[in-house]
Amino acid sequence: MKVAEAGNPARRGWFDRQGLKLVAKPYLSGAFAMQRMLERLPVEGVALKEVVTEDGGIFSGPQFSRVYLTAPEHSVPFVGSKDMLVADFSTLPRLRKSDTQLRGMRYLKLQAGTTLISRSGFNAGRRSFVRPDMDGFWSSEDVIKVVPDPGKIKSGYLYAFLSSRFGEVLVRAGIYGSAVKHIAPTHVGEIRVPRFGDSVENEIHELVQGAAELRAEFQAGLEAATRDLFGTAGIEELLDLRWHEQGRDLGFAPPRVSATSLRALNFQPRAEKILKRLGKRECVSLGDVCEGGQLSRGVRFQRVDGEPGDTYSYRLIGQRQAFWLRPEGRWISKAFTPNEVLADDETLLVAARGTLGENEVYGRSILVTGVWGNLAYSEDFLRIRSGTSNYPGAYLYALLRSEALFRLLRACSTGGKQQDIHLGLCRALPIPVLTQPDRDRIAATVRAAYKKRDEADVKEDLALARLEEAVKG
Repeated sequence: MKVAEAGNPARRGWFDRQGLKLVAKPYLSGAFAMQRMLERLPVEGVALKEVVTEDGGIFSGPQFSRVYLTAPEHSVPFVGSKDMLVADFSTLPRLRKSDTQLRGMRYLKLQAGTTLISRSGFNAGRRSFVRPDMDGFWSSEDVIKVVPDPGKIKSGYLYAFLSSRFGEVLVRAGIYGSAVKHIAPTHVGEIRVPRFGDSVENEIHELVQGAAELRAEFQAGLEAATRDLFGTAGIEELLDLRWHEQGRDLGFAPPRVSATSLRALNFQPRAEKILKRLGKRECVSLGDVCEGGQLSRGVRFQRVDGEPGDTYSYRLIGQRQAFWLRPEGRWISKAFTPNEVLADDETLLVAARGTLGENEVYGRSILVTGVWGNLAYSEDFLRIRSGTSNYPGAYLYALLRSEALFRLLRACSTGGKQQDIHLGLCRALPIPVLTQPDRDRIAATVRAAYKKRDEADVKEDLALARLEEAVKG
């Protein structure tokens, strides 16, 4: 149970500012102490609602009936309160384009430089920045949009403040509700933003904007690598799979059945079409590529909590956080954790436990490289590590992140409600054989994209450090 600090008790004046609420949470969250600290700064402070656009710069948008489509020409990418946190937007659900023309829907359209705040549910209070490649995306009513007035405040500086530890406390102070948490746009508008002058704010803005541009380049690099692979292999038609337009898999008879599996999902005709198309060109099995490497699930182990950020602790990443821009996993003690929780450079991790929902991460993959090699990963991931330099992990990732291989991985499912990936079926997945220069070129594109992602994280951390320095100085 959390108790008030003896040196910082709740004061009578605080009750007036909360409308005489007797709920303990606002006074224990540290929000009032943070507000008082910011008020004592020898710089000007301004309410957030005073530095946004005049046409209601803090809003969430109307509720509406959602209709999802898969055809790109009739739909637009749709961002929810969880999707706003992901690193790769290629798997976003798509909203029917005609619905975006309805009255009031303009409040759901995103523009670059906007700060997003999730306003309900488990993720309430999380923040994200609309980078250039998100311009024109649409968002759900569960996301608060904060649109800064460029003549009053820089968008990058405003996001840096709201995403900092100062902004986090103030944003989360407005959370209310019991079973389902909520934040109202009016609560966000009352947050006071300190002003440090053009020199400091411009520096912070440039860092945040630079990070956003690098992340857009990261996204473009991954998509270019996958297109390059499928184009060079002569299987471009698999990039536009139109999975759901092919009809359901009903009333079919598989040509071959063995003791390996009797489950119909493992022989679905739509997946067999993909395998048949790949079989028309030279391929090698995933099992052969991973010979001498790794193709297995992670190890189970006891979790013993460690101190956050300590040199004797690992940050443990689960399936949900692995696909976020900045993971927020639990910290565990290294002394009680086997080394197998770590992943070697260019290891692929596939979310290997979950359900078959279209928006679930089960069957999706990430590439571990750069700073992500210092993290620990749960046993729920299928670990794929190439055993030969002829097929580097970056090349395999350009393939496995595609819609076609995602469907093949799901066709390897086993289990009841909670699905798992059958390793025997997974080993037989085909990997196109390209010339070595082609494989190296595709791998280099993926590596360059991930380097930009790491550079973006560094720029964002520098922006937050500069803000912290300004507040303390």
